[in-house]
Amino acid sequence: MKSYAESDPAIAQLADLFHLLGDPTRLRIVLACLTTPVAVSAIAASLHLSGSLVSHHLRLLRAARIVKSERHGKQVFYTAADGHISDVLCDMLEHIAEPTSGNEA
Repeated sequence: MKSYAESDPAIAQLADLFHLLGDPTRLRIVLACLTTPVAVSAIAASLHLSGSLVSHHLRLLRAARIVKSERHGKQVFYTAADGHISDVLCDMLEHIAEPTSGNEA
């Protein structure tokens, strides 16, 4: 793995990415988009949120390249931007589901 200097711009970008994903609402929205493209209205309904709130969060997530969008007629569908996003989130979900080993201090 590459060694990163404290001033490396990649560190700041990664911190921004984790900051965006640190918001529970945004994280739930991204998780809703992991497996298949989903319309804004379907995300809003499944998470019991307003469409405008979901759209606001999706704009931020798209700008950070966490999700991507594709228009089909009048609807816009969102999915994870790439396999890296899906892999990181799935790995972290598996990590928190693991039983603790008892070796934590």
